[in-house]
Amino acid sequence: MPRPALLAHDIVHGFGGRRVLDGVSLTASPGHRIGLIGENGVGKSTLLRVIAGADEPDAGSVTRPGDLGFLHQEMPFDAASTISVVLDEALREAREDLAELERLGTELARVPEDDPGHRALLDAYGKRLEQAQDRESWDADRRAALVLDGLGIGSLGHDRTLGSLSGGQRGRLALAALLVRRPSALVLDEPTNHLDDSAAAFLEEQLRGLPGTVVAASHDRAFLDAVCTDLIDLDPAVAGPVRHGGDYSSYLAEKHAERERWERRYADEQQELDELRRSAGVTARRVAPDRGPRDSEKMGYGHRAGRVQSQISRRVRNATRRLDELERAQVAEPPRPLRFAAAALTAAAEVDQEKAEGTRPLASLRNVRVPGRLSMAALEVSATDRLLVTGGNGAGKSTLLAVLAGHLAAEGEVRRRRHLTVGLLTQDTVFERAERTARDTYELSLGAGPADEVPLASLGLLHAADLDKPVGQLSVGQRRRLALALLMARPPQLLLLDEPTNHLSPRLCDELEDALGTGPGAIVLASHDRWLRQRWQGREVRLRASRMSTMRNTFVERE
Repeated sequence: MPRPALLAHDIVHGFGGRRVLDGVSLTASPGHRIGLIGENGVGKSTLLRVIAGADEPDAGSVTRPGDLGFLHQEMPFDAASTISVVLDEALREAREDLAELERLGTELARVPEDDPGHRALLDAYGKRLEQAQDRESWDADRRAALVLDGLGIGSLGHDRTLGSLSGGQRGRLALAALLVRRPSALVLDEPTNHLDDSAAAFLEEQLRGLPGTVVAASHDRAFLDAVCTDLIDLDPAVAGPVRHGGDYSSYLAEKHAERERWERRYADEQQELDELRRSAGVTARRVAPDRGPRDSEKMGYGHRAGRVQSQISRRVRNATRRLDELERAQVAEPPRPLRFAAAALTAAAEVDQEKAEGTRPLASLRNVRVPGRLSMAALEVSATDRLLVTGGNGAGKSTLLAVLAGHLAAEGEVRRRRHLTVGLLTQDTVFERAERTARDTYELSLGAGPADEVPLASLGLLHAADLDKPVGQLSVGQRRRLALALLMARPPQLLLLDEPTNHLSPRLCDELEDALGTGPGAIVLASHDRWLRQRWQGREVRLRASRMSTMRNTFVERE
């Protein structure tokens, strides 16, 4: 029995007069795992909701399997429901398969082979058997226990109510229920949210083993690389959404090649434009009216003048025509990738300070302790350091950055260079003047010169429609992007970044990582981003929270 495909054709959908999806189509055949990527607001979640049937499109059609599973933000159960109730619902289809196979088997044993109804019973038994095999219905109860353990919630009592669980635990339970069901098609919105490394790896293994279809929107580049057979980039393009075959690494290689071709074509066209403008200008002067013959031209001038002037005029016309064509159809300049502005030590006193400080670290910690949050024996950050801080939730990553920035008092010895400039990107950024627009906040914070040299719009961190919104009306992610823009335009000597890839599209995450490698000054970065951590080239500090009567962190450093 062929497995059903998931099809969306020419989907149009909008909100409040704004069209979010405009003629989007998608074909997801069994065995294909499709990742949706793109900037925030391009319609990834909207497309998933339409595909899953949670929202009706304004136009277009969707063909979906009847047993499609959709990872909702909240499960369709009330707070008083227990984990046991959720699992019973997840196991219902598998139990129905087994019960129906038993009933059909009994009927087949009762009905003789020459009976007219025997063939219909046999066909029904075969279809149900194949469905039960796809769902692994005989193994469903054992699989449920395995999935709960793999997602880190196996120790929760099944009598626990949903209202007693944290948001992360409820998200894991919703994901577990879908994996236990093994539907023909899975539609997932940011499935690795709330998952640690081991749970994310377990999810990836489970999804790779599904025989049906998976469509997932995700910012998690490690997930996209491990799971996806295809990627659909929903960022606006002339031909609409672009589908790339392969995982995230293949997508990156293809995008880099496209960028190189774009840059090469742009450079070639600009060179040709310069040559055409110069050629048209020079030859035009040579055929200027009333220009008499040069000394070298006087002999035979009258005989050749008409023919030479005609040839030059033709060259002028050809060059001018080609120049007009190229100027009309020339390729746009490739957008500048996200980069830190050059940090210039303009003041003589700062230059003298750099010489005096020599190789002394920018900041150092000795026997530092923040009760219940951080305990560290020693740490030094040099002037060009690249330091990654990792560890589980509660290990003290944000606390360490706050201590280095001087925003949090700590016991022990904390030293910083005199006049050290420090910038900290926190996980929740608040601006003092909430009524100011993003553009005004940026320009007033930097000053006219730096803001003109690095315009906010050129960084690509905020949509054009958000530049003139009051910062108080921006989302948490948008405020963080504005704070990051300020740090990119005026980088400090010590840059501290707390989960900088949160709320960024995969493209911007890649650009930010490239910028970190060449950025000025020292950078200390705390992150749970698996892709970033796997590719990190600098030092790493791993913080571990030990389960003792008082929380304590151990310090591990490796190159």
